[in-house]
Amino acid sequence: MPETPLPQLRADCTRCFALCCVAPAFAASADFAITKSAGQPCPNLQQDFRCGIHTQLRERGFAGCTVYDCFGAGQQVSQVTFAGQDWRQVPDTARRMFAVFPIMRQLHELLWYLTEAHTLEPASPIHPELAAARDETARLTGNTPDQLRQLDVATHRDGVNALLLQASELARARFPRRKEHRGADLIGAALAKADLQGANLRGAYLIGADLQGADLRMADVIGADFRDANLLGADLTGSIFLIQSQLDAAKGDATTTLPPALTRPTHW
Repeated sequence: MPETPLPQLRADCTRCFALCCVAPAFAASADFAITKSAGQPCPNLQQDFRCGIHTQLRERGFAGCTVYDCFGAGQQVSQVTFAGQDWRQVPDTARRMFAVFPIMRQLHELLWYLTEAHTLEPASPIHPELAAARDETARLTGNTPDQLRQLDVATHRDGVNALLLQASELARARFPRRKEHRGADLIGAALAKADLQGANLRGAYLIGADLQGADLRMADVIGADFRDANLLGADLTGSIFLIQSQLDAAKGDATTTLPPALTRPTHW
């Protein structure tokens, strides 16, 4: 049976009805200058679905917007699930569209990780299982709004996460002395020049950590919080499950070595 075509996994805001500016809720904090309820349009959102302060988000107190990534879920919901219906022009779709968006985002994030896991050569023994999970997840993204709202996405995520962990362990097996910091509280930790090759940093709290010059090659960083972490001179070559928003939330410079698939943030 042929695989289900994969949705686009990079955000294309020109094909989205600014769902990330409306559907999520956020509270006034270091990341957001104001409090906004779920389903309420951000006051900076313009009629053309563009952000009125896009070039000044950090300066105006909206750093949280600069590190958000929908993995292409926005255009999938806007153009596929709701067939291009604008929630402003067709208000009856608004509530359902906003409810479906976070579910679709989770599916697209899982697709991103499954796609990367399938490229890990040491994980070849489970490539068939990874491909099957990727195909099933892609199929779910084509569901109707009602089907998506009824989806037990947490159970699906648990199954995928188990596979991703297997892929990670196979990929990092060649580092017998790898550090285990899964879910660790490393907020503000002094880790300059630390040897973290092949380390397990899944879900670790690295907020404000000093990772200057650290060796993070082949470290599993899925879900790790890199907000304000110092990555100057750090080597992230081959870091497993590293995503763009993690880099966008951190501090780095021209000496930070990145995987080729990711982009050096403009604010570094």
